[in-house]
Amino acid sequence: MKNLALSLPTFGFIVGTRAALAFGVALLVSDRIPASRRRALGYALLAIGAATTVPAARSVIGSLTTSNP
Repeated sequence: MKNLALSLPTFGFIVGTRAALAFGVALLVSDRIPASRRRALGYALLAIGAATTVPAARSVIGSLTTSNP
């Protein structure tokens, strides 16, 4: 069985990267904010979320442990 043990700061980092990515995508598909502002903010959040995906994945993979019953 594999266990995942994350510290609170690492968990917050992972949640923050996923939230930035999701919010960026949501801004790009929405129509409530003027297009120029929405696109700039959406692409910035999407880029931040995508760029921080690799470090977040590394921290999750590094936190996996295998326990023997």
